Amino acid sequence: MTHPPPPARSWVDTALLDTLGGLRDRVVLWITAKGFAVAIALLVSLVGKRRMSHDNGIAARGMVTILDNPALPRHEFFRAGRTLPCRIRHATATFLDDAVRGIRSMSVKFSDHHLRSPFDMQMNTGAVSLFWSAASFLQFARMRKEKWGVEYHDYYRKYPSGLAGAEEAIRENPKSFHDLRYYCKTPFRFTGEDNIKRYAKYRVRPYDDQPETGINHHPDPTDVANQRVPRHDPRGRNYLKYEYEDRVGKEGAKYLMQIQLRTAAADDDPEIFNNMKTWNEDLHPWHDLAVIDIRETLDWKESCRTTFSIRNMPKTLGVLPAKSVYDYNSLNYMRAHSGLAHRARLLNYALFGYPPKIPDNDNRNYSDWEKPPRIINRSYPSTLK
Repeated sequence: MTHPPPPARSWVDTALLDTLGGLRDRVVLWITAKGFAVAIALLVSLVGKRRMSHDNGIAARGMVTILDNPALPRHEFFRAGRTLPCRIRHATATFLDDAVRGIRSMSVKFSDHHLRSPFDMQMNTGAVSLFWSAASFLQFARMRKEKWGVEYHDYYRKYPSGLAGAEEAIRENPKSFHDLRYYCKTPFRFTGEDNIKRYAKYRVRPYDDQPETGINHHPDPTDVANQRVPRHDPRGRNYLKYEYEDRVGKEGAKYLMQIQLRTAAADDDPEIFNNMKTWNEDLHPWHDLAVIDIRETLDWKESCRTTFSIRNMPKTLGVLPAKSVYDYNSLNYMRAHSGLAHRARLLNYALFGYPPKIPDNDNRNYSDWEKPPRIINRSYPSTLK
């Protein structure tokens, strides 16, 4: 006995199912972002007074000046000649030791307030990332198995793209935070005075374009997860922070912020939002946007409480919408929902005080604080407070 085929779905049914499916994906993304922020706020920030990452850093203040660049579309925020106070913070990811083989960061705030700002940007070394969506980031976090300077073996084995991103981003024994190149890798909105929708990426380099140090041009893929400081390494646990403080005290630190733009289209390939892929620089060149002139480093407590959020942006420069945890733009969506964790950490500081300074001791390859037993290795003199 044969049965008649099921009736074909009408376009109305198909559209309704697609709408419900898209709504479900957005709800899952919202719950994931909020749930992750709450978990970090409670377990990391409120209890442990930790940042989400990059605890090991130094902040500084100065001025940022928007350049007059005719190649760029006019924008109400990036007005030529506009000058604003700014703060920046350099850091080493994960470990409380400057000498590890690790990712280095630079965050920029167009304000001299520790929290409020009209524009913030967070950047890391390397032109590509180690994860590409909220879903892949959660795998990255889940598969971290750190022990004395070794981590992410399992993640790199499972995700070769993550391994390639680590090879690109990790710096080993750079001479200074100042000579590195820092990239935001997931694009943002850019709508100028011409009302043309564009996408933007940002990067920062030293103003004098001095060569970048710390790049491993021939990394061993089997050893990338090993970030340990070699035994008897002459560089101290705080050598990058001390060097930067000395540099700023003597001559300041000057940077060039650049922007890369591409025009949006109705049929945009989703891969243009993939932070594992760079944009063609012949078609989408980098343009000079602003000069950052740093004049003073901040003390330890002010460095701790200086906080950056990509929610601090005009709407015309903000985060692009994301449709699901697998959407490339879901990374910035999650970052934009991390404000609760920031506030929880600041509340902990107010209630219980600041974490102690990172000690100059021989307890290397360590990602948490402990009381310093003795001073044995200080590569640079410093008045870091």
